[in-house]
Amino acid sequence: MKLKLSFILLLLLSLNLSLLAKSHKPEHPKREFRAAWIQAVNGQFQGMGTEKMKSTLISQLNALQASGINAIIFQIRPEADAFYPSSLEPWSRFLTGQQGLAPNPMWDPLQFMIDECHKRNMEFHAWINPYRALTNLKNGLVSNHMYFKHPEYFVKYGNQLYFNPALPENRDYICKVVTDILNRYDVDAIHMDDYFYPYPVNGVDYPDEDSFFAYGRGFKDKGDWRRNNVNLLIKQLQRTIRETKPWVKFGISPFGIYRNISSDPNGSQTNGLQNYDQLYADVLLWMREGWIDYVIPQIYWHVGHPRADYATLVKWWAENTGDCPLYIGESVMNTVENADPSNPSKHQLDLKMSLLRSYPSISGTCQWPASSVVENAGGYSDILKQNYHRYPALIPVITAIDSKSPDKVKKLKPVWTKDGYLLFWTAPKAKKEMDKTVQYVVYRFEKGEKINLEDPSKIAAITRDPFYKLPYNNGKKTYYYVVTGLDRLHNESKAVKCKVKL
Repeated sequence: MKLKLSFILLLLLSLNLSLLAKSHKPEHPKREFRAAWIQAVNGQFQGMGTEKMKSTLISQLNALQASGINAIIFQIRPEADAFYPSSLEPWSRFLTGQQGLAPNPMWDPLQFMIDECHKRNMEFHAWINPYRALTNLKNGLVSNHMYFKHPEYFVKYGNQLYFNPALPENRDYICKVVTDILNRYDVDAIHMDDYFYPYPVNGVDYPDEDSFFAYGRGFKDKGDWRRNNVNLLIKQLQRTIRETKPWVKFGISPFGIYRNISSDPNGSQTNGLQNYDQLYADVLLWMREGWIDYVIPQIYWHVGHPRADYATLVKWWAENTGDCPLYIGESVMNTVENADPSNPSKHQLDLKMSLLRSYPSISGTCQWPASSVVENAGGYSDILKQNYHRYPALIPVITAIDSKSPDKVKKLKPVWTKDGYLLFWTAPKAKKEMDKTVQYVVYRFEKGEKINLEDPSKIAAITRDPFYKLPYNNGKKTYYYVVTGLDRLHNESKAVKCKVKL
């Protein structure tokens, strides 16, 4: 009987491994979201000065680009303030060291980052914190802060100040801030992280009894009412973005646990703080209703964590996000500080990447924090360069926004110039912004080689320029170059081919 049972268990294990192998993505996927968060609220730029901060950001972006990162999520509104000139909110203390004090010499960090990211063919996601107005009540606020215009809009809790999520005036104001950003800046996405209702202070309830009395009609449960308040903001923000710039994405990076199985039979086998119950963020509803365009759960734990196991949570999110694009938020330091259970001599990056790429519904990662990638903690950046990000990757298409490909490029031809041998082409005409070609992919194939545009190792460049410098040698070897166009949502056009002797 024992032999028979052992045989059955071995068979099941073999079947599971077989299914896992079949679901594995290509070793080097052509499309993958490879992002990193650059935060400001930690004070890394505070009082740094214009030129020093510019050089620091350029250095970080160069290192991230070399690591294969193709999207930057940059914090521009840590506490109802701004990393850009704004008529609505004061300059951030996390920029100049004093709230309301403009940088000197004057510059616009938001525009600078957009330009530098796009120069490197990275997406730029503008990261805002919607409700937080003060990280510490001791810091105080400048006189033109929204708090002094409408103190009744705010709530003090846990030594911090927050916009009251119950008030429709606050939802309108947050949407007004986002509209201002969209109208003035060419961002690729609006991004919010896990700060909705604040993380609970032990034994202290959030002080919104008066608001519940005024606005809570129809709700018997305060938790349901709080969740509805956040739902209303998410829905209104999504509508605001679509009406202002329909190609701009809206993404959320929630805390890594939606609900524990002890609270919900459909929850994860975890035992920790919950989005739904403590932060009042019903992320599954937002994905199901199409109110957000991507989700990046912060799964900052390690494989084998006793209360929030990484593998358990990755599997749960992979199985519960439906059609919403899913990327996984990675803690660089947690990964390199914990050993692979099956190989204690190495950390967990290889193990985690293997897990991620075993799920078809997971389309990429976001690294926290970007500085740890830049510093190559535990050889993290080296491993990305040498293996997982060895070849370029296009950003995944979000078909819910746009699935129409742009027209193919025109007049592709090689030309000798004073700057060398260049491949030139022209952009196709487009009447609508959504149809415009904004980037190009240049592929290179040897003579006789099958032209396979799904092979990222054949990508010679991803560029915003309508030209590419050819690596001329002696003109005796034949190559085929293929150029495609990408629109704002990374839909790819049909290919145009050109034979060149290099």
